Amino acid sequence: MVTPESIQASITAGIECQHCQVAGDGQHFEAIIVSTAFDGLRSIRRHQLVYAALGDRMREEIHALSMKTLTPDEWKV
Repeated sequence: MVTPESIQASITAGIECQHCQVAGDGQHFEAIIVSTAFDGLRSIRRHQLVYAALGDRMREEIHALSMKTLTPDEWKV
């Protein structure tokens, strides 16, 4: 079974995060991800970075993931 902790571990293994929080019920998940890697990127590119960090898990294990992808400056606001 997919857990919020396992998703968080995959994201933080692939992206250097200042903050990463994942919650969910085993099928539907929500993530707040804060990273300097998102600086200067549009929302779709930020999401693509997260999808890349999750790799095949996004297609095979994770039914739905909504996410907020923020830079550290955006997170402070």
